[in-house]
Amino acid sequence: MDIPALSIAINQTQIQHQASITVMKMAMNTAQQNSSDFIKMLEQSVQPHLGSSVDIKL
Repeated sequence: MDIPALSIAINQTQIQHQASITVMKMAMNTAQQNSSDFIKMLEQSVQPHLGSSVDIKL
């Protein structure tokens, strides 16, 4: 059994795993920021004074 090669393979696997986790965290942060921005946009688009009264002409 080639122990140095096995050690290198294990280290590379750990690095790939850490990189995958980092990319996933970045994607989650981006999704959270996008959803927060979308909620803010929806809140700003609401106009509470509209629809509270009806103008009727006779």
